[in-house]
Amino acid sequence: MPGGMETTGTEELDRMLGELGQMAGPIAARALYDGAAVVANAYASAVKSIRTGPRNWPGAMRNQARYALPEEKAALTGKTGISKFNSDGGPEINTIVGVAEGYVELHGKPVAVKLLARSINSGTSFMHKQPVFRKAQRASKSAAQAVMVKTADALIEQIAKK
Repeated sequence: MPGGMETTGTEELDRMLGELGQMAGPIAARALYDGAAVVANAYASAVKSIRTGPRNWPGAMRNQARYALPEEKAALTGKTGISKFNSDGGPEINTIVGVAEGYVELHGKPVAVKLLARSINSGTSFMHKQPVFRKAQRASKSAAQAVMVKTADALIEQIAKK
């Protein structure tokens, strides 16, 4: 072949596979966070679905459980979401979806946000069980997985088109 060198499709495939290898971590991270966002949105909707009741309900004298108080529900509003973390400093990609750390002021006392969410979700001796977070997690699982696959496919497609 005069004046040039013949190339084959294997060189292009080598380039693409090399780039995919380098981008595997960032692609996985982006897909994970996009999927986690779906679950986080389901958690935010779950907070809206919490049933509330009055502080002095008719069953109070008979030691019956009550529903969450409106101020308890309000304390959880805006406290769900997604955060990134790296558990051991290594290259793992981790995320937490759920209720934020910290405290809120309820009834004149600081209450841990996670404890309040757990009390509503699992119930206590004085509060009805409302497994809204468990239901939100189960209901959003397949949608989150679909978003993760779609994100990864789109990012891989971008690399393949280069």
